Amino acid sequence: MYPLADEYRPRIQAFIDRLNTHSDLVVTTNSLSTQIWGPLERVMGVLAEEMARSAERGPQLVFVLKVLPGLSPP
Repeated sequence: MYPLADEYRPRIQAFIDRLNTHSDLVVTTNSLSTQIWGPLERVMGVLAEEMARSAERGPQLVFVLKVLPGLSPP
């Protein structure tokens, strides 16, 4: 997630914090990325929901996503 705004860190952290409220998913964050593990349909549903929530609050956002279905969580 890349918010096109000066105050980008709080917006990114809020998105990650919301991801972590979904106890049925494994969310791992490091300095380069946030990885989400779970059933593909569930992960994509949560992402769609949280991306829409972030977009409603503005500003313009860019999301970069790589999907590797079938991998087990670390």
